[in-house]
Amino acid sequence: MSKTLKLGLVGIGKIARDQHLPAIAADAGFELVACASRHAQVEGVRNYPTIDALLAAEPQLDAISLCAPPQVRYAQARAALAAGKHVMLEKPPGASLHEVEVLRDTARKAGRTLFASWHSRHAPAVEPARAWLASREIRSVDVYWKEDVRKWHPGQEWIWQPGGLGVFDPGINALSIVTRILPHEMVLTSATLFVPANTQTPIAANLVFADEYGAPVRAEFDWRHGPREQWEIAVQTSDGSLRIEAGGKLLEIDGASVDIGPEREYPSLYAHWRALIERGEDDVDVRPLRHVADACLLGTHREVEPFAD
Repeated sequence: MSKTLKLGLVGIGKIARDQHLPAIAADAGFELVACASRHAQVEGVRNYPTIDALLAAEPQLDAISLCAPPQVRYAQARAALAAGKHVMLEKPPGASLHEVEVLRDTARKAGRTLFASWHSRHAPAVEPARAWLASREIRSVDVYWKEDVRKWHPGQEWIWQPGGLGVFDPGINALSIVTRILPHEMVLTSATLFVPANTQTPIAANLVFADEYGAPVRAEFDWRHGPREQWEIAVQTSDGSLRIEAGGKLLEIDGASVDIGPEREYPSLYAHWRALIERGEDDVDVRPLRHVADACLLGTHREVEPFAD
C-alpha cells in the first residue's frame, strides 16, 4: 500500500478554501500538515506566514501544493523543489512560459514530481469528448467562456496586474480543454484584447486559431457577462457535432445528452498528482499558457472603459 504523503498548502484564498481543502480532506493518500498564507489560516493544522517559514519548520513534508497568485509561484516552487518536495502548481502554472520550463528541468534534476495542473481537464466531459473526436475530421470549433468578474474574483487586484492574465485566468481553462480534446494542434492567427483604461490585463478577448488542417477555432472570453455564466465549447465534425457545457460538467453529442458521471475536478487532480509521484513522473503541459502568450504577442489592444470593482 502506498504511503500517505504529508502535504503543505500555500496560498489560502478562495480557490484553496472552495476546492483544494475539500479535495485534500477526501483523499486518504494525503495528510494536510501545514499551510502558509500572509492573511489567512486553516484550522487543525500548523500555519505559517510564508513558504520559507513553513519549509524551515516542517522538513518532514513530502509535497507542496501552490495556490498563491502566479506572479509569486516561481519563487515558491523553486524553494519547495530545493527543499526536496514534490510540487503541484495551480493554474496558470506561472506568470511566464520560460519560468515553468525552468521549474520542470529543476524538478527533473532533483528527482521530484512537478505537476502543472489544469483542473478543467479533469471535468467529466473532457475524456469522453477526446475519445469521440479522436477519429473524426474537425470542421470548426467555437468557444464561449463568459462570466462576471465581480462574482468570481471580488477584490483580487493581482488579476489586473502584469502576470495576472485578466480574463485569460478563466479563459485558459477553456484553452486547457480544447488542447486536450482536439486531435490536432492549433495555431493562433489573430486576437483582439479589450483592456480597461485603468488595468494592465484584458477584461475580454476574441481569439482565432486554425488547426493543422485549417479548421477554424474561435474563442470569445468576457468578464463582463452575467448573470448566467456561459462556459461552452461546440465542435462541428464531418460526422456529427459535440457540445461541452457548464465548463465540462455536461456533454451533448448530436444534440443528445451523454451520461458522463459526477463532477470531481479537484479530487481527480490530487489523485493524478499522487499517481505521478508514485511513478516518478511529471506532468507539465504549457500549451494553454503558450496560447495566452501568443495572444499577447499577436493581439490588437483596444482600450475600454475603466474597471470598477
